[in-house]
Amino acid sequence: VFNDPIHGHIEIHPLLVRIIDTPQFQRLRYIKQLGGTYFVFPGASHNRFEHSIGVGFLAGCLVRTLKERQPELDITQRDILCVEIAGLCHDLGHGPFSHMFDGRFIPLTRPDLKWKHETASVKMFEHLISSNKLEEVMKSYGLVLEEDLVFIKEQIGGPVDEAACEKSWPYHGRPKEKSFLYEIVANKKNGIDVDKWDYFARDCHHLGIPNNFDYKRLLMFTRVCEVENQKHICTRDKEVGNLYEMFHTRNSLHRRAYQHKTGNIIELMQITEAFQKADKFFEIRGSGGKVYQISTAMEDMEAYTKLTDSIYLEILHSNRPELEEAQEILCKIERRELYKFLGETQPETKKEILTVTSFGGSIANSKPEKDPPDVELKAENFIVDVINMDYGMKEQNPIDKVHFYCKADPSKAVNINKEQVSKFLPMTFKEQVIRVYYKSQDPRIISAAKQYFVQWCMKNDFTKPQDGDVVAPHLTPMKRTWNNMRGEEHRRDLEPSCKQRLSFHK
Repeated sequence: VFNDPIHGHIEIHPLLVRIIDTPQFQRLRYIKQLGGTYFVFPGASHNRFEHSIGVGFLAGCLVRTLKERQPELDITQRDILCVEIAGLCHDLGHGPFSHMFDGRFIPLTRPDLKWKHETASVKMFEHLISSNKLEEVMKSYGLVLEEDLVFIKEQIGGPVDEAACEKSWPYHGRPKEKSFLYEIVANKKNGIDVDKWDYFARDCHHLGIPNNFDYKRLLMFTRVCEVENQKHICTRDKEVGNLYEMFHTRNSLHRRAYQHKTGNIIELMQITEAFQKADKFFEIRGSGGKVYQISTAMEDMEAYTKLTDSIYLEILHSNRPELEEAQEILCKIERRELYKFLGETQPETKKEILTVTSFGGSIANSKPEKDPPDVELKAENFIVDVINMDYGMKEQNPIDKVHFYCKADPSKAVNINKEQVSKFLPMTFKEQVIRVYYKSQDPRIISAAKQYFVQWCMKNDFTKPQDGDVVAPHLTPMKRTWNNMRGEEHRRDLEPSCKQRLSFHK
């Protein structure tokens, strides 16, 4: 029995406890759930360890609910145990500072490598089972390893055989009749899964942000229906509003916490930059005594087991002269000497930013046309961060991929479009935000850099920075569309509304 701050006292199967009590799983105690966000939100000190236990618990709750509600689904104890293990082990492959490692450090250090933490989770799970000799223990609890190990790995990382993705049923662990089991831990169809249920509740709790999504209610209205010869997890039609609230919560967490401008710059350039500079000097010993770097440790699971957030402190407190440059960057974080935020903007609705490599030079060349500041700014000192905000499925509305059932006939699945729900729901489900920073602490240089940034936004037809009229009041009137927009809004405010113009009867 575990006493969890989110789910209370929860009972965990003995096999899951055996998995928890291994070095590979205990490693998750030393990886922050929210990476650099902890440098902004002092309560966000939770780790992947407790989140993984929570997901394993919720996975069991959902699959047991389906078994009790619909015995005809033929959900076995093996199925339940495999789903719980997949939930427990789904994040084994995360690197230092969680998404900073696979989302920022690896793409910059090894740009040609197509790597994601789910791939490492599958490899780490295999390593965990073999190095701790758990095969016989798993058999003693009724698992059939030839099928069940494949099933667990497929839930974590998708189809094991990439060629099978082209087939109508790409999985080998369970037959098509049990397709719904693949929608519990990591739902590739619409993103509604127990992983989100736990991290919404857990992250909100530690961030101090209210969570308006109620997974317990959704659990009460979940059942399986057949859609086009395949069984899917569906929910009651009246819960569509709760699901929109779930994706709104996700978006809100990204805006307020996960993509916080200060947390991002600490992760993006300062920790990532420090790790890049330390990479070739850092030695992590793997299997057979082979030595790996920070950027190559994921190639060997014995080495990767040793790679956690602890490398931050190893660099910070190192006496090695070759690590001094990386050490100084981390010292600046400790002293809060961060790169300064110049502002944020957005591209036109139909324009998408794919690369930012030339943006630094472009901003440095955007000298204000009117009253230019007498300061020289270097292209390499401009840091551009492009953030994609969405509901988890790029420009698509994920609710369009959800199936619902009605009280009149719970066996029949239907779709509910946005217009049937409310007119207050989002019109678009994806947008980009461009944030720009500058490497300086000098107020005079930062003031000049902000004017360059405003001029750059004008030149590229991006939206006006929120403080544009304050930091560059001599520039913003020159952009007609920026001011026409304000005039149009003012005109609409002065116009009488329909209710004022027409009586109810007319």
